[in-house]
Amino acid sequence: MKEEIRQKFIELLGKERVLFDEPMSNHTTFRIGGPADIFTMPEEKQQIADVVKLCKKEQIPFFVLGNGSNLLVSDKGYRGVIIQMDRNMSEITVEGKQIRACAGALLSSVAVAAKNASLTGFEFAGGIPGTLGGAVVMNAGAYGGEMKDVLKEAVVLTGEGEILTIPAEKLEMGYRTSIIKTSGYLVLEAVISLEEGNQEEIRSRMKELSDRRTEKQPLDFPSAGSTFKRPEGYFAGKLIMDSGLRGCRIGGAQVSEKHCGFVINAGGATAKDVRALMDHVIHTVYEKFGVTLEPEVKFLGEF
Repeated sequence: MKEEIRQKFIELLGKERVLFDEPMSNHTTFRIGGPADIFTMPEEKQQIADVVKLCKKEQIPFFVLGNGSNLLVSDKGYRGVIIQMDRNMSEITVEGKQIRACAGALLSSVAVAAKNASLTGFEFAGGIPGTLGGAVVMNAGAYGGEMKDVLKEAVVLTGEGEILTIPAEKLEMGYRTSIIKTSGYLVLEAVISLEEGNQEEIRSRMKELSDRRTEKQPLDFPSAGSTFKRPEGYFAGKLIMDSGLRGCRIGGAQVSEKHCGFVINAGGATAKDVRALMDHVIHTVYEKFGVTLEPEVKFLGEF
């Protein structure tokens, strides 16, 4: 990327908030991914809007990154700008029975804040790897709960650079989707609405769900979480297991032996390995059961 364009991002954010040719393997839970041309770490909403505006003016592709879960970045990296919204945008404030948090706040941190304030309703999200912003975009859920059950409103940045507050009932939240996703908005902040509860019961429920997750999921290997969406009427993991794919491996990528719904980085996996294994799983399951698995993992860069 031209030096004068790089300089514009430094002028906007300061050189300590801009990295060049940054390996994306440092920023994804898969621990996979080549270099991004420009990696930015804005600290406030207006800086995010300014970075997006500059990207559009210079016609540079950009991608908003949370904590890098649910993402597979190409071995060739990303020819564009990464806008990180993780630790740099993670403030959490409890306001009565509501919690206001920046998009980069980890779901686990929001769940702890809720527990500490004796607020119940967010226990389901405590073990989901990811940030609040990503969870709102895709209406993340687990153990019978979904973001749409607790979300009051979201503050978003539109494609035109306008900052809007949208009430939850207008977000059209469905299974792993929302109007934010379909409109290409960026989540900056969200407010969740909870109920008063017993702190000990909340702690106990969070521990129960954490233990279930540890028991059933391959948390000791890098992965992007559940690799495939749940097909209607089926469970992806069971279809994969019943197709004889438990432990199936291509390069360093492997179908987890602990939970077949996860493709893991068993050691030295490349994005090419993971993509090839996912394609093999999709093909095999379709051949055996006539069901087409859809990736839940997002792909970034050239494959």
